[in-house]
Amino acid sequence: MLAQVTPAVVNISVVTRSPMEDNPLFRDPLFRRFFNIPDQPSREQSAGSGVIVDRARGYVLTNNHVINNAQEVVVTLKDRRTLKARLVGADPGTDIAVLKIDAQNLTELKFGDSDAMNVGDFVVAIGNPFGIGQTVTSGIVSALGRTGLGIEGYEDFIQTDASINPGNSGGALVNLTGELIGINTAILGPSGSSAGIGFAVPSNMVRTVMAQIIRFGEVRRGRVGMVTQDMTHELAQSLAAGSADGAVVVKVEPGSPAEKAGLKPRDIVTGINGKPVRGSADLRNRMGLTPVGEEVELRVQRGKQLLSLRLRIAELFTMTEIPGEAVPQLAGVRVSNIEPGMPLHGIIEGAIVTRIEPNTPGAQTGLRPGDALYGVNRSRVRSVAELLAALRQAERPLRIFLLRGDSRLTLTLR
Repeated sequence: MLAQVTPAVVNISVVTRSPMEDNPLFRDPLFRRFFNIPDQPSREQSAGSGVIVDRARGYVLTNNHVINNAQEVVVTLKDRRTLKARLVGADPGTDIAVLKIDAQNLTELKFGDSDAMNVGDFVVAIGNPFGIGQTVTSGIVSALGRTGLGIEGYEDFIQTDASINPGNSGGALVNLTGELIGINTAILGPSGSSAGIGFAVPSNMVRTVMAQIIRFGEVRRGRVGMVTQDMTHELAQSLAAGSADGAVVVKVEPGSPAEKAGLKPRDIVTGINGKPVRGSADLRNRMGLTPVGEEVELRVQRGKQLLSLRLRIAELFTMTEIPGEAVPQLAGVRVSNIEPGMPLHGIIEGAIVTRIEPNTPGAQTGLRPGDALYGVNRSRVRSVAELLAALRQAERPLRIFLLRGDSRLTLTLR
């Protein structure tokens, strides 16, 4: 089995550069010589692993944190071929990214059904720990549906005791028939190395995320408009529920899709699209991966009533496209105000990139969904309106200041 599987697992290296390179002063050789500043060349480092899942189109799966902020991504195959990869898109919420390579004679891994896995099933982890080369370890599924770890925004991890170390991120977790049932993403240990507790994003979640990234360049999550919490034994008794499974509706926003569907506080959501809901995080994951505009069928318990409600996922926030006539290079970039409910709310003021249409000039700039734009040249911007005004009035070259993760970057457009 391994002889057919391991060629589909690749090593991923990234080329990074010093933050000083984003400052035009530090790119001036006279300035560097005057202040005796040493050169800060770009450097390549082994960052993690990846999995080829479509040999015809060259799609490679990995973790978002493996390629985040990379200037260049290099994929090394098991046969030692080295290829430059293009980032198709990434989803920080699930820590999944999709790369594309152009090559012949590739080996791919087929997706397995992660929902069919059981605790105790044997699994194999394949990756490149510590950059030493491809390594295979084995173990069992220790737990399913792990949440609340604070690792990613949408958590539904497969837990395994197969040895996973730094460098395994983005690698494959496969079953004994050689099917991909997870993308290795995290470890839990006091020193950041294997302690018998590793986590993988389940293949069914990965497949859904990948489909949206390939189609849109991102995952387009919608708005539901309700707050839920896990069911407890105490709540089950209070609400006369038959079990402690499901998610309890705590709040419903007026005018939201949840209200339009007929949901009310104290309702218990026990199923979605015919599958049981384990808890609040499980419901959030499934809602978050449902494309905008699609309907879901909810099984709801309200007192002694059992209801079936249909809820249509709505657009998350109002988006504004940057006018191409103002800045041709930014055509296709859509932005929103940083509003309550967004991860950056209360951290920074500005406009957040919410969508970049594929095959547009904006897709070539290096901007990514989730980038927070807070300055244009010498103007501080605190909203979409201020951003658009600053872009129209700014002189060239145009410098846009943005926050990406923990890094403050500068995009220069001439």
